[in-house]
Amino acid sequence: MDTTQLLKGVLDVAVLAVVQQEDSYGYDVVRKLRAAGLEDVGDASVYGTLRRLYAGGSLTSYVVPSEEGPHRKYYGVTSQGRTALAHQTKQWHEFSSTLSDLLDVEA
Repeated sequence: MDTTQLLKGVLDVAVLAVVQQEDSYGYDVVRKLRAAGLEDVGDASVYGTLRRLYAGGSLTSYVVPSEEGPHRKYYGVTSQGRTALAHQTKQWHEFSSTLSDLLDVEA
């Protein structure tokens, strides 16, 4: 199964879940998603998702100076983002339960 299309539908909730655990910068989010098993997630997709979630009010951002390279832009989840994450988590559980029921039907 091509997971690319599946990722497009769940990337918002996955990014929110990662950032809710701990404020993170872009590439850190990418690494955490890949470490969690989403190996096919693209850097550009995650960066675009972070920008969109920030523009939509679900994330806040701040810059942390770095002595070893460029400053890093960290993202944190806002109260709006926590509400969105809770709602999307509920939707995911309902959807995955329904799909599991369909797939587990004995022929």
